[in-house]
Amino acid sequence: MIRLRLFGRCRIYHDPVSPVLIAPAQVGWEAWFRKIDLVTPRRLKGEELLMRTRGWWTVEPSQVAKIIRARAKLVVGSKGQLMVESEDEREIEALKLDLAKKFQDQVFLAP
Repeated sequence: MIRLRLFGRCRIYHDPVSPVLIAPAQVGWEAWFRKIDLVTPRRLKGEELLMRTRGWWTVEPSQVAKIIRARAKLVVGSKGQLMVESEDEREIEALKLDLAKKFQDQVFLAP
């Protein structure tokens, strides 16, 4: 299994940045006529974490996801990093070329 970090160019500083899930998202509940003391922690999935880059990256994350879906999977690593996963080295190399063709130096993969 090959896993590489996914980075995008920061809209303000133009350096490579990647989102990291620090803690699970917490979903609470409200009702009209009662109080609900329930909070459900939930880890974001890879594509959900990528969508959080909207406004941070110089490119639209849904376009990045579409290209990645064609050749690999978006996953969240054990330390919360946004990663691209594939079992085939050729698919990873083709994905790198696809990303460079569409986004030039704005989105890239790194170990």
